[in-house]
Amino acid sequence: MEDKAESKYFWLIELLAYWQGKVNSKDLIDAFFISATQAKKYLSAYNSLYPSQLIYNRSVKAHQTQTEFNAQFISTDVAEYLDWLNGYRAKTSSSNQSSISTELKIPSRRVSPQVMRGLIGAIKQRRRVDVEYLSLNTSSFEDRVIQPHSLVKTGLRWHLRGYCEYRSEFRDFVLSRFRGTPLLMDQATFFEKDDPGWNTEIFLRIQPDPRFSKAQSAVIEQDYQMKNGELLIKIKPALAQYLIQEMRVRTEFLAKTPQQQQLVLVNESDVKEWLFGN
Repeated sequence: MEDKAESKYFWLIELLAYWQGKVNSKDLIDAFFISATQAKKYLSAYNSLYPSQLIYNRSVKAHQTQTEFNAQFISTDVAEYLDWLNGYRAKTSSSNQSSISTELKIPSRRVSPQVMRGLIGAIKQRRRVDVEYLSLNTSSFEDRVIQPHSLVKTGLRWHLRGYCEYRSEFRDFVLSRFRGTPLLMDQATFFEKDDPGWNTEIFLRIQPDPRFSKAQSAVIEQDYQMKNGELLIKIKPALAQYLIQEMRVRTEFLAKTPQQQQLVLVNESDVKEWLFGN
């Protein structure tokens, strides 16, 4: 039986091996700030307890999942891996304390480990990748050659940000719409530094709906810690529309009542080129 103190290390070992296709001692060193000796000890302990899970591949100098891999510590839900990428950590020990809070559980969108391994490999190795993608415009799978540079959480969904060779521009791709096994190609020629929607910044000026009374506006201003009746948000242009959607800020027309939307974007003309449909 494994020591509870080891569970968090075993969890990460499985998480990276399953979703990234490999794990080695450096991954544990970087994640937990432990020594190389400790990292190797945890990998060895995991392999001793679960000998059919991983196999060491000398060519890549890392442990990889075996065909009969059966997760012991991870859920195999891609949200778990993506949340870890986004800075969260799964709980690895039980607690007797009762919780005074809860979290809204959003239905997950399916992303296969084969897709994730290919896309992560393309990002880390800065390579082009050929992958099948289901577009809403065609409602059918198409081969796309993408040069990805980042994974982005935009509210309820995760996206891949990268250069689309078919469209000849940087675009967002919904992770759950990829299929098949991505094919890594040669070195990329477009990078994060070349993406104007990613390496620049714009300001969104957000205020309470003007139909609110002065007293009602004051409530909204307090909610968002506004200064001089306004919330000024600096953001990457590629993320502007997602933030506006999450804050329920309408840009096409006002809702029937101010209570339905509460906030308005007052400098739409300045950022219009970055909003959907423009």
